Amino acid sequence: MRKAVIVFLLGLCSLAGQKGYAQLNKEYFFWVGRGMLIDNRYQDAIETLNILLKVDPGAHEGYFLRGIAKYNLDDLLGAEMDFSLAIEKNPVFTMAYQYRAITRSRLGNYDDALNDFREAINLRPDLPGPYYSRGVTYLLSQQYEEAIADFDMFIRHENKVADAYINRGTSYLFLKDTVRAFEDYNTAIRTNRESPDGYNRRGGLYMAEGKYDLALEDFNKAITCDSAYTVSFFNRALVYANTKKPMQALEDFDRVIELDSTNSLTYFNRAIIRSQIGDYNRALDDYNRVAEYSPGNVLVYFNRALLYTQLGDYPSAIDDYSKAIELYPDFANAYLNRAHLRYMMKDTKGAKQDRNFAEKKIAEYRSKLNDSTFSVYADTSRKFNQLLSFDNKFSGSRFGRIGNRTDNVTLLPLFKFTLTEPDSTTTIDPQRYYVQRAEDFLAEIDNPLLRLTNRSSSLSPDSLVAMDRRLAARIDAGNTDWHLLFERAVTQGLIRQYTNSVNFYSAAIERNPTNPFLYLNRSTTRSEMIDFISSIDNNYQRITIDADPVNRLKNNSRRTYNYDEAIADLNKAAKLLPDFAHIYYNRANLQALSGNLPEAFDDYTKALELNPNFAEAYFNRGLVQIYMKDTRKGCLDLSKAGEMGIQEAYPVLKRFAGSEDGE
Repeated sequence: MRKAVIVFLLGLCSLAGQKGYAQLNKEYFFWVGRGMLIDNRYQDAIETLNILLKVDPGAHEGYFLRGIAKYNLDDLLGAEMDFSLAIEKNPVFTMAYQYRAITRSRLGNYDDALNDFREAINLRPDLPGPYYSRGVTYLLSQQYEEAIADFDMFIRHENKVADAYINRGTSYLFLKDTVRAFEDYNTAIRTNRESPDGYNRRGGLYMAEGKYDLALEDFNKAITCDSAYTVSFFNRALVYANTKKPMQALEDFDRVIELDSTNSLTYFNRAIIRSQIGDYNRALDDYNRVAEYSPGNVLVYFNRALLYTQLGDYPSAIDDYSKAIELYPDFANAYLNRAHLRYMMKDTKGAKQDRNFAEKKIAEYRSKLNDSTFSVYADTSRKFNQLLSFDNKFSGSRFGRIGNRTDNVTLLPLFKFTLTEPDSTTTIDPQRYYVQRAEDFLAEIDNPLLRLTNRSSSLSPDSLVAMDRRLAARIDAGNTDWHLLFERAVTQGLIRQYTNSVNFYSAAIERNPTNPFLYLNRSTTRSEMIDFISSIDNNYQRITIDADPVNRLKNNSRRTYNYDEAIADLNKAAKLLPDFAHIYYNRANLQALSGNLPEAFDDYTKALELNPNFAEAYFNRGLVQIYMKDTRKGCLDLSKAGEMGIQEAYPVLKRFAGSEDGE
């Protein structure tokens, strides 16, 4: 159905030059795009709004709606750009200022966000929405009195919005005014008794005051309101832990992890409770998860080292204390504990060095007891096995905020001429890649299944084998025309006879050495052969985003593979056809796989200079820039790729939403 709508819209677009249809078209695109937003079909909305903006580049409403779609896909930088374009087209567009402010607030750019809110309020001081949103931004930027003033203004206009009372109550709480915080949380509950938020906030206050029975009642009520709301189970687990009911606490932490399998804070707390009841092996599993999901948190290594010590694994404990010290060089407790273990391991010199350094840090700590900026990690009396709440910060970052980034995110594949049915599912307009010389080549080969794509062939293995046999019979009969050799090379590659495929491409090149597309395909086949061979060694070489996005490509293969011959073929193709963007795109991929990221960036850029509509090049260049630690520009490229129909862009953007450095 979605495809039919898009085809119909494209049909209308062809009539855009006719004056009688122009206004109707723009209104139609606008309302269809708006309807898709209402239905949460954000990627479809972007495709439709792209058509509107092609018909009318000055349609400020189109940029605004597309910005909302990108915002809901966590493409914050793309959303900010679209809201800015809407404002550029219409400088008095109040809602665009408001939504750009909200987006900038999520990006942590509070100053510019507040300026935008000021513009929105100056334009329409009667609208309550900007006051609420600005109040949230003031709250996030720790300007609590200003936040309260804005929530007051909003409540004067809209007194039935529970979230306004919750946020104002939280602002009061940060100002240590627990009485008014209670009042606002109570009002929020009366305003909306079916929302879990008010109960969770009030329960948190009861818990902080040690009123665990009342806190438990509130968290139970919150769970009744929403049985899939993780915060309620998490908070109730804290109550159970504080009231010496570890098994019930574990059940609630288990439930949180069922709902959110990458919630590091829950794994951390569950590890502490499992350690307390002697379930050391499963506690170790939990700490391992925390170290995987949040590798920059010092406490996980300190606590896991204690656990390794209890299990008698002193070398692993020493490694973890060393990691904790690496993350926080003034961590006196870690030095003391490592000193003890080094003594146990007969490393008296290392033990003495650690103890001396720890005593130095302890002396510094005692001399600065009145200095609140001096780290508590130098305090040897401090315990680090206290359960952390959702509001705690852990090593400077909130647990579970971004989630697991260790899943592989690979480059989009190489382009080649291959045999496949037309792709009816793609959201990318094939006309973006139209090159007359490539079309002439396809016409010369004259095979209706041959097309230039980076998608896998949709033909069945049996069909490919049958085609290959027919081609083989013709060649065996004495037909060695380069067209036939090329087709046989393609089928041989598709059935993974890579060596034969390369040989057939080489034979075709001998007969037609000035055809760039033969070199392009031979290059791709050589690359596929390398990847196939390396995959046999269980070390499939690819570019991935892991917990450290600045890591270079790692090749732990038992054998060494390189793409030099494949790159050489592309160099030859580039000399023969220097204006063909796909050559530089493919070469960029191979450079990236070889670890040559600056060269890959340059080639993707060259491809985009030749074809500004090359969506896959934007996606892959975005990944490369993230690797090169330029996350903002990388996300902008991913945003552009998503806007052009690359659906793989949005899961990646979601991982880096609101992050400048990719951490």
